[in-house]
Amino acid sequence: MRKGMRSGCPINLSLEIFGDRWTLLVLRDVVFTGARHFRELLAGPERISSNILADRLAVLVERGLLTKAADPSHKQKVVYSLTEQAIELVPVLVQLGAWGTRHLPVADEFAARGEVLAAGGQPALEAFMDELRETHLGPQARHRPAPDGPTVTARMQAAYEAALAAAADGA
Repeated sequence: MRKGMRSGCPINLSLEIFGDRWTLLVLRDVVFTGARHFRELLAGPERISSNILADRLAVLVERGLLTKAADPSHKQKVVYSLTEQAIELVPVLVQLGAWGTRHLPVADEFAARGEVLAAGGQPALEAFMDELRETHLGPQARHRPAPDGPTVTARMQAAYEAALAAAADGA
């Protein structure tokens, strides 16, 4: 066992990475909202502070869940990308969201993306993960060819926007 770890238990070791309040939320925003820049992540609904965000991003890069590269469109910005290791967490994030939707008072707009994945089942989840691979790792990283029709990402965004519109109409 490596120095500084409480045990070799896989749940404990996972919590060493994800066990704080912010890390999974940072990953959530990269995965589900497409946030790739520091300012986009800083604007999340939970209002993470800039020093905490910088720390969590550094940890995620250090642990191999994100990569960090210069943004070709702006010399003072960096772009964060998911690694395959992070993309493999998507089913866990989806299940965590599904549990929350079933048992907690979740706002409709925050449940909308997960409901698209739940309705599409395993094929939608796999297609979404391939879309993430293409976006973050390049087209060669896809496991299967892109299907015809709207992407899962586009359907999730449309569901989110429809839920926002419905909430605004009901307000």
